[in-house]
Amino acid sequence: MIKAAILGYGTVGSGVFNVIKENSELINSRAGQEIEIKHVLDLRKFPGDPVESVLTDNFEDIADDPEVKIVVEVMGGIGAAYEFTKRCLEEGKNVCTSNKELVAEHGLELMRIARENDVNYFFEASCGGGIPIIRALNDCLTADDIDQITGILNGTTNFILTEMTQNDGVSFSKVLKQAQANGFAERDPSADIDGYDPARKIAILSSIIFGSSVDYKDIYTEGIRKISAEDIKYASTMGYAVKLLAEAKKTGDGVRAYVAPFLLDQNHPLYSINGVMNAVYVHGNMLGDAVFTGAGAGSLPTASAVVADVIDAARHDGKRAYCGWRHDEKLALASNDGIKRRYLVRIYTEDQGKANSVFAPDGFLDTISIGDLEEEVAFITPELSEKDFETKEKAFGKIISRIRFY
Repeated sequence: MIKAAILGYGTVGSGVFNVIKENSELINSRAGQEIEIKHVLDLRKFPGDPVESVLTDNFEDIADDPEVKIVVEVMGGIGAAYEFTKRCLEEGKNVCTSNKELVAEHGLELMRIARENDVNYFFEASCGGGIPIIRALNDCLTADDIDQITGILNGTTNFILTEMTQNDGVSFSKVLKQAQANGFAERDPSADIDGYDPARKIAILSSIIFGSSVDYKDIYTEGIRKISAEDIKYASTMGYAVKLLAEAKKTGDGVRAYVAPFLLDQNHPLYSINGVMNAVYVHGNMLGDAVFTGAGAGSLPTASAVVADVIDAARHDGKRAYCGWRHDEKLALASNDGIKRRYLVRIYTEDQGKANSVFAPDGFLDTISIGDLEEEVAFITPELSEKDFETKEKAFGKIISRIRFY
């Protein structure tokens, strides 16, 4: 038997507790030994809940208990969660977490502490909810040189963009309120709609793929706050979908990474990923293309990924598990200035002549008009580097909006 503790009895913590209780026979069989939850830490009381018998409000009950070999951290944030995780690892306890903020901010340090104490720090549920992408990268794709990973890594923004697409003319603000009412978005949705959440996740995945630590603060990040119903109309007219993508790619200049909205055509494997679903596209030099899809959030999908880590921790009790994120040095990202792509640009109708002279002086721009948007027109630029587009945009003056083609 191996004994475990859970830090936090919120949405994910209660899910972990219930998954282990509900599937105990299956889980114990796959772990190779019985897993027993000895403590659950939470300051709240839960009268009548099965957790009552193991509930504690004192972290020291867990930290000082030599019987506890696995700790599940599902508190969130980087305050107490960081201090508690660090202490547990130092006490020789394996830690499993869904906390992408903590992994992105302190993952390298916490894995070093885990190594020093011959335990493991698992974080499968920190990226993509229930999608087993980290385990795939660490265990299943180790024969491949992975040179690209692209994902829809945030269910909130994917839900918003899907609703805006499927309900013609609905505004961003209206769908955001709907997402909050449905529990898909936080009261303060900034981390999601401004792209910081997927930036943290792609930083974690990049660190595993490329071996060295990627700092999410170094990643160019652009969210969907400025995406309008008009942007969606133009995309739909052309047969494209707007998706918030997080990508890291190995190039001749080094690793480039970014988070931004993109226009995807119907042939792209992520085009049809809708609602709160997440998906990750991986390219390897031997495998070629692979796509992993699944629920990106929610109590039970996330808890399922956490419990898979608990089983892995039980299997590796007393020995270290492999993780591709193995080097202590920080990976310096290459500049995105040279990336070439086309752009969909919306301008006022009266500025068409100027747009042609600035963006296509040697030819003519492809333009798109929508009947009920008489005051404006959109055009597709020739292939331009990020730097060249910025230069031309400054020379042109005010545009209404622009979205990159993937």
